[in-house]
Amino acid sequence: MRDETPEHPAPLRSGLTTGSCATATSLAAARLLLTGAQHDAVQITLPKGKQVQMRLEFCRLHEDGAEAGTLKDAGDDPDVTHGALLYSRVRLQAEPGVRFVAGKGVGTVTRPGLVLAVGEPAINPVPRRMMTEHLQRLADECAYNGGFEVTVNVQDGESLALKTMNPRLGILGGLSILGTSGIVRPFSCSAYIASIHQGIDVAKTNGYLHIAACTGNASEDTMRRVYNLPEIALIEMGDFVGAVLKHLRKVPVDKLSLCGGFGKISKLAAGHMDLHSRHSSIDLAQLAEWAAAIGADSDLQAAICQANTSQQALAMASAAGIALGDAVCAHALAFARSVVPAQVQVEVFAIDRQGGIVGHAGAFT
Repeated sequence: MRDETPEHPAPLRSGLTTGSCATATSLAAARLLLTGAQHDAVQITLPKGKQVQMRLEFCRLHEDGAEAGTLKDAGDDPDVTHGALLYSRVRLQAEPGVRFVAGKGVGTVTRPGLVLAVGEPAINPVPRRMMTEHLQRLADECAYNGGFEVTVNVQDGESLALKTMNPRLGILGGLSILGTSGIVRPFSCSAYIASIHQGIDVAKTNGYLHIAACTGNASEDTMRRVYNLPEIALIEMGDFVGAVLKHLRKVPVDKLSLCGGFGKISKLAAGHMDLHSRHSSIDLAQLAEWAAAIGADSDLQAAICQANTSQQALAMASAAGIALGDAVCAHALAFARSVVPAQVQVEVFAIDRQGGIVGHAGAFT
């Protein structure tokens, strides 16, 4: 048992990716077929060389093949797949190599723009490579010259996938088998950022050159109302506006609409790329300066500096006839333009908690 104090909190526990789970379970099932050995744990090697032992829930013969399963352990990361049963069914085939199949709860790619071709199971390249390398090593050890068919399944994966970006990306029927390092690092947000990048890629590949990057549901609803944009053109960026702006350097589009709550847009206006309260805060003194630049008197400036929230500051400015929302959006626009390529046209919307537009800057030609 670890002692925890406010001064010395216990370190967050890392977990293992769905790609690692698929590698372990496919290896265990294949080993049962080739050697008859049935284990309750299996050791795999992660991409950077670290070896990990993974406990199996079962390893058994199944119809004309074998299957093995493990429970996904995401450590302390709030991963939607944490605790899910992932299992692989393996059949031997005459042709060398590995054929991957999307089983129950694993999605299939239906839109171009992703790293996988349309029609392919949503098993990403690194997990495919991990499985292939482990299975080939086993085949060499057993002097087996044939290949393997691997069907990866996730129990309840179809319903779990509805909590992810997969439906919007055109990955239908279940989850993706993911991972680049094999390890889930708590709160690293790498998977979320990857989904933002994929969303931009898919939108552009499918011909949508006007995208709207939104911080949440209310801002998405605003963009639907203003532009009637389809879901594929709506990028759910959350707090990661930097992930959008930086990716557009590699994959530019024609038009970018940024939309978020007034508080988050004020952080963007101050030059923050991560809008979460852990990493950035609202600068009321800066809001007062921007209000002063468009006519706020000293009393209003002082009141803004003492405001409890950015929404209160905005309300006080609005009551005095000061268009603080537009001013904040103008500063956010200037910062966004400094990051993206010149050919990307940008506009910024700020909304209130009801989804009403309280600020706007930028215009498309």
